[in-house]
Amino acid sequence: MNEPLIGDISDTARWVAAYRAIESERPDALFHDRLADRLAGARGHAIADGPVAPHGGRNGWPQVVRTRLIDDLIGRALAQGCDRVINLAAGLDTRPYRLDLPTGLRWYEADLPGLVAEKCRLLAEETPGCTVVRRAVDVTDGTACAEFLREATDGAHHALVITEGLLPYLTPAQVHRLGAVLRQPAVHWWLLDIYSPMMRRAVNLTMGSQLGSARWHFAPADGVRFFTGWTALETESLFEAAARWKRSPPFVRLHARLPSLGTPDRPGQISLWSGAVRLRNTVREEH
Repeated sequence: MNEPLIGDISDTARWVAAYRAIESERPDALFHDRLADRLAGARGHAIADGPVAPHGGRNGWPQVVRTRLIDDLIGRALAQGCDRVINLAAGLDTRPYRLDLPTGLRWYEADLPGLVAEKCRLLAEETPGCTVVRRAVDVTDGTACAEFLREATDGAHHALVITEGLLPYLTPAQVHRLGAVLRQPAVHWWLLDIYSPMMRRAVNLTMGSQLGSARWHFAPADGVRFFTGWTALETESLFEAAARWKRSPPFVRLHARLPSLGTPDRPGQISLWSGAVRLRNTVREEH
């Protein structure tokens, strides 16, 4: 029996980095990431070339579009006074090196020890556009995550927490606990990607044999309403953006116009909705 290309959750970071590298080579690239190829390495490109590639293609349009949507949402948060960015399960993300950021900004990253060490080694000679602090933290460990957040939010008033690509791999109970940990006054916004139950089933059905231990678990039927104590401030549909930027295949662009896509607060059980969402912490309104 063949071993899955994705051996563990950390391999998904190399996989996504490969797609960022491929996108960066396009003349109409949605972003440019000169470090992505180095971070992806041979394993990341092998995964992108393998059977887990969406629709048998190598452009990785869902991951590419998600990257650009979150880039834009970060930019809007910074324009609205964000004074700290905290990236949980940051993987091999390179936004501190490629986005136009305030030099005085502090950007915190947390991920598993092996991936943090790998990233530090590969980027040792690179200079980010702001101050970057990396910590080895299992963000599913509530105590460790809370301790990291105390450090990362120290002195901040309008912090933005990012969990790009993390929540689908967690259980609903883990997501609920994480949301509770994040509900502290210094955290103003939570930026995440979310998927409908049908999307979760489609991903696990079509790619499950290659996802290994990285199968999807979290996809709430009640969408953004799942997040108790948080209010949806902005929602961006991945399918609609992919159609607008001509990244998805033609038949998927047609699908983006259909009402069966659902909505971020009512994705339902059978709709194919996915997107990026910026939530606002309501605990700030209670103080």
